[in-house]
Order: sequence, then C-alpha cells, then structure tokens
Amino acid sequence: MDNIYILMIIALAFLAIADLVVGVSNDAVNFLNSAIGSKAISFRTIMIVASLGIAVGAVFSSGLMEVARKGIFNPGEFYFNEIMIIFMAVMITDILLLDFFNTLGMPTSTTVSIVFELLGAAVAMALIKIGANDGSISELGNYINTEKATEIILGILLSVVIAFTVGAIVQYVSRVLLSFNFEKKAKWVGAVFGGIALAAITYFIFIKGLKGTDYSKQIEPLIEGRTLAIVLISFVLWTLLSYFVVTILKKNIYKLIIAVGTFALALAFAGNDLVNFIGVPIAGWQSYEAWTASGMPATEFAMSALASKVPTPTLFLLIAGLVMVLTLWFSSKARKVVKTSLDLSSQEETKERFEPNFLS
Repeated sequence: MDNIYILMIIALAFLAIADLVVGVSNDAVNFLNSAIGSKAISFRTIMIVASLGIAVGAVFSSGLMEVARKGIFNPGEFYFNEIMIIFMAVMITDILLLDFFNTLGMPTSTTVSIVFELLGAAVAMALIKIGANDGSISELGNYINTEKATEIILGILLSVVIAFTVGAIVQYVSRVLLSFNFEKKAKWVGAVFGGIALAAITYFIFIKGLKGTDYSKQIEPLIEGRTLAIVLISFVLWTLLSYFVVTILKKNIYKLIIAVGTFALALAFAGNDLVNFIGVPIAGWQSYEAWTASGMPATEFAMSALASKVPTPTLFLLIAGLVMVLTLWFSSKARKVVKTSLDLSSQEETKERFEPNFLS
C-alpha cells in the first residue's frame, strides 16, 4: 500500500512540469505584452531579458512556497493520505483549467486558480471527514485557515483596484511630462524620466521584490532604515546614467527602461507565481519525507509538519526555472495568449479573437 504514495510523488513531479508549461503559457502575457506592444526592442531581445528575469526570480521564490502548505487550510487537521489526495486533485484540476484557457487564447489568473482549487479541495475533504465522524458543519472552520485565506483573497481583489489606480496615475503623469511628441522634448526630460523609472524599478527589485524570500535576512540589515536614502541615491545615479546614454551615447533611454522593466516583471512573475505551479508538488514531497521519517501509518500521521517553515531545495527551483524558460521560448499557446492581449489594446482595427455577441 505504501507504494501508492511513491507513485503519487512521481505523478506530482510530472504534474508539476505540466503545470509549469501551461502556467507559463498563460502568465507570459503579464510580462511580455507591454514590451512586445511597444515595438521598441526586438522580440528576441525581449525574450532573452525575460528569460534572465525568470531564472533569477525562480531562485528567489522559496519563501513563498509555504502558501501551498498552510496558507489555505490547517494541515494538522488532515492525515497524510488525505493531504496527498488533496494535492493530486488540485494539480490535475489546475492543469486542465489553465490548458483550457490557453487553448482559447484567454489570459487568466493562475493565483486565483490555485487558491480556490486548494480551498475547494480542502473543503471537500473536510466535509468528507466531518460526515464520516458524524460531526457538524460548524467544524469546517477548524480545517480551513479562514484568516489567511480571507487575507489572500482580499489581497487578490485589492490588487486589481490598486493596479488600475496606480497605472492610471503613472500613465497620466508620464503623458503630462513627455506628451505625445516625446522625441522632441529636451534631453534632460528623458534623463529625469529615466531616473524616476529606473529608480522605481530598482526599489521594486531589491527592496520589495526580495522581501519574503530566503535572502531577505541577509539583505534586511543593509537596507533597514535606509530605504529613502537608497531610493534617492539610485534616482541620482540612474538620472546621471540616463543623461549619459541620451547625450553621449545618443541612445534611446526608453528602450533601456522597457528592457529593465521587462526583466523586473519577469523576475516578479517567477518569484511570486512559481508557487502556483510547483508549490503543491513540493508540499507533497515534504509531506512524504515527514511521513516516512515518522514510521506511522499514512491514515494516522497528522500533517502538522507542514505548518512549520521548510526551505525549498534550490535544485527544484533551478529545474523549475529552466522549464519556465524553455516554455517561454517554445510554447505556441503562450504566443496565442499574448496575441489576444495585444489585439485588445490595438489602436487600429484588427480581427478580434472573440467577437461581440448579444450578451456582451
């Protein structure tokens, strides 16, 4: 009987690879569409920069893996055999759902998908346990991490509002500063804009982007209490560098901004969304390790071990990063989803993938 769990771990490994492929195919639109739509730099350059961002971001994502282990449900309330069933159900559902959207060429949220798949699977298993023990539906709250799950769901909803508001403000300020004839503006305007943009990206990568990762403890003492100074210094340095690029090298600073921004977006995607694809399989692997070390039957071993912080093996992250990069380069469905996004934002008439209908 124990062999079934070895087979389930092997299956989770293959499902992780499949989920990486379908997940990246759908999420690539998040960090590629702006750069591709701008037509400022070549597609090959965009892909190389995005690949580097994904590779770096994958290594930084270890600290977020605990979301799959204890962010949605209370693992101590489930036994090992039940946890493995939950994880298998989540992975199979996630792959089918994302591949369905990819086939249609529709972008969707992989974070929303994995959160509600974990929630649904955990609720279903909890109801089965409650029914088997002749318990009450009120006991459901013991199985679900309602506080953290609510926080995650509210964070997802709030992020839409924040992204829309901040995006509108930044777009307005950019247009006021640069106007539509940005090429005729004084060179110092482009340099200042480059300084602001690149300083903001630097802040995002090194101060916000690394928070919550395994490397934050080493970096935190260096930046604690110095955030404002770091931002101001980076603004001055980037402004001077931008002015040098514009005046001496005679290069377009906006191309540099787009390239660095694409790198930052890809890094953020890999660092934040990698948990959506391999968080569950890694949690399954760690559950299996804890169970085999206990020597207890699978039906009696409570998975309290998942509630503790366990580092993710770097090798797993590197392999995941490699799969994501290969998918980015070779997935035709990724380009199909990106095309849908670009068509929706086109200024010219184009053949839409989804035509208006009576309901719309």
